[in-house]
Amino acid sequence: MAAPGEKPYRVYRGGRTKGKVPLARRDRESRRAVRSDGRGSGRIVERKPGRRRLWLGWTWRRWTLVVILGMIALFTIWGVAGYLSVSSGVSDANKRLPKSVRPALTPDTGLLLSSPTTILLLGTDHATGKAGVGRSADEHGDSMTLLHTDPGRHRLVYLSIPRDLQTNIPGVGEQKINAAMQFGGPKLAVRTLDALLGKAMPVNHVVIVDFNQFEKLIDAVGGITVNVPENIVSDRFDCPYKTQQRCLQWKGWRFHKGPTHMTGHQALIFSRVRINQLDGSFTDFNRQRDQQLVEQATMSKLSSPSLFFSLPFSGGSLLKPIATDLSTWKLMQLAWVKFRAGETIHCRLGGTSTTDSLGDVVIGSPENIRVIGEVLGQSALQRPEKGNPYAPGCVAGANASLK
Repeated sequence: MAAPGEKPYRVYRGGRTKGKVPLARRDRESRRAVRSDGRGSGRIVERKPGRRRLWLGWTWRRWTLVVILGMIALFTIWGVAGYLSVSSGVSDANKRLPKSVRPALTPDTGLLLSSPTTILLLGTDHATGKAGVGRSADEHGDSMTLLHTDPGRHRLVYLSIPRDLQTNIPGVGEQKINAAMQFGGPKLAVRTLDALLGKAMPVNHVVIVDFNQFEKLIDAVGGITVNVPENIVSDRFDCPYKTQQRCLQWKGWRFHKGPTHMTGHQALIFSRVRINQLDGSFTDFNRQRDQQLVEQATMSKLSSPSLFFSLPFSGGSLLKPIATDLSTWKLMQLAWVKFRAGETIHCRLGGTSTTDSLGDVVIGSPENIRVIGEVLGQSALQRPEKGNPYAPGCVAGANASLK
């Protein structure tokens, strides 16, 4: 029974409200929430629900942070291991380059990341191997391609040099341009190209590729994709069968037009096709073009971001077929420039095919000056003249064909 003068019910300032009547426990909790200095508002402070605890008592937020930090650490360790592996291979590749070549190169004007540079890609056929027996002293350049980077325009430009292009080789005289390798090695090849192209496009770096070791390299990177310009049925060279009877029944190697994924052996065969039974106009000029396509596809694969994951295991061995002056840091810059490039352009020098005292040669066309301007971005691209396999010109597109 209530004491005298005490009401047997509670009075709320706001009057009667709907809802549950506060229990004694809730009333105690609300009083604890009032500030001890006496200035509290007296209102009930709701407690925030506790965070859900997972394994080891950690919250989702903590686990997410740990996973992110772990991935960053893994990529850092993997990147350092890949860099050290590639650096070892690059060091060996630098040692394979003759010491006389570096003084012939024109220094870069800045970082490859921001400044244009020109790299000479030399494919050689003089190394010993299956296709090199008896030719170890014959140092003709099998293919000559210039890679011109243009970071400001986000472009990569490949300029093909016909191996039979007749030009003046310094200290030698009029010769086919591929003979520069035979007379003076890569140093003379660089000087010959500088004399041919002039000061507008000097050679800054060189990469020498041994085709006889390309097979292992291409297999190591998982194969390459080459945009085959035309359907090809070769003659019966390098028969894949063991018996002579089977080889006589065999028609030759076949390649279909369009993007084609190739193993190392297939790419090597493709780069050595000299006769196309489906095209009577197929010449050594076409073979050189195909070699350059293989070369470019391989270089593209080597500088692709997807190769990053295999670098700690194969970074050093990938560069065995290569001799170059490029450092690891410059190769990394080149890979980034390629990754950022939004446009790939294929150009070629050309002229008129004829026969003289040097044999079958290509006499350079005055339009080659225009092509150099197109490579440097000084004029609009013009396709080669249709029906003329030796016509100079340029086309845009990673899978574009100059045919």
